[in-house]
Amino acid sequence: MNRLLPAALLAAFALPAFAQDATLEMGRERSEAFLSGDLEAIWNDMTPQMHEALGSLEDLSAFHQQITTDLGEETAILDEEATAQGELAVYTRIGEWSALDTPIVMEWAFAPDGMIAGFFIQPQPEAAPSAYFDYETRSDLRLPFRDEWHVFWGGRDIADNYHATDPAQRFAYDFVVHEDGQSYTGDPQQLENYHCWGRDILAPADGQVIAMVNDLPDQPIGQTDAENPAGNHVILALAKGEFAFLAHMQQGSITVQRGQDVSSGDVLGLCGNSGNTSEPHLHFHLQTTPDLRDGEGLPAQFQNYIADGEPVVRGEPVRGQTVAPAAS
Repeated sequence: MNRLLPAALLAAFALPAFAQDATLEMGRERSEAFLSGDLEAIWNDMTPQMHEALGSLEDLSAFHQQITTDLGEETAILDEEATAQGELAVYTRIGEWSALDTPIVMEWAFAPDGMIAGFFIQPQPEAAPSAYFDYETRSDLRLPFRDEWHVFWGGRDIADNYHATDPAQRFAYDFVVHEDGQSYTGDPQQLENYHCWGRDILAPADGQVIAMVNDLPDQPIGQTDAENPAGNHVILALAKGEFAFLAHMQQGSITVQRGQDVSSGDVLGLCGNSGNTSEPHLHFHLQTTPDLRDGEGLPAQFQNYIADGEPVVRGEPVRGQTVAPAAS
């Protein structure tokens, strides 16, 4: 099924009550307009970026017809919420539709001026099955950075971790740095305004570099490199069949070479925005093979860290937490 996707995938935050009410109202109005086929009004209120992505009002009409054919009609609203994603106000609605047993997610993203900056409809994603829920990490893992970082995506449930749909990235993490609840200051189009930009990315354990890429450009905000999803990255062979992936690093920043042995805490490179990424962040996961396309994800249990101010001897960070290595 073709889908309309938001321009960026950003962490969600709570909105003030008045903003929640306004976003819920806008989202309901747009949803009802789309369901009833009032597409011209929707098209006229879309941003130029959405127009470019969609093509034309006729293309939007064709998408509406396809949704009607594939999904039928919405028969019940199961849940709805309003959140903030960066500067966007986002309305998310989960409903039952007549042609599928799976719940359907409809989401609208609104720019500060109320223009429609993102829209999609798709079946609610399901987490991939895994034989490794009881797996205990064999490597002595540390968090792959210094100081405090925010868990952008992380956890075992699909609500906490959109990576969970991918068997290889079943237990993956995305980390950013927050200050005053935001991942950036000033103009969000400038990569250097993101708090994690240029920070050291560290080896999470003793291991050997078995692959690395260092020459891909950092993507401007709003653009992605789907052909090179990991961007500039390092793959480490750790203990007994555990392979660590650290992705989206700055172009030219990686300081290690293939075949090099590294120690826990060694600098591998700098946080960047290369690959299939919507904003600067660190992607990390463990899996059973060194091939991103052919492996099964492994839980990553980090040792000796602080989560929301509380010490953790060994654990798995979860979306929304602020984590940092414990002082040695």
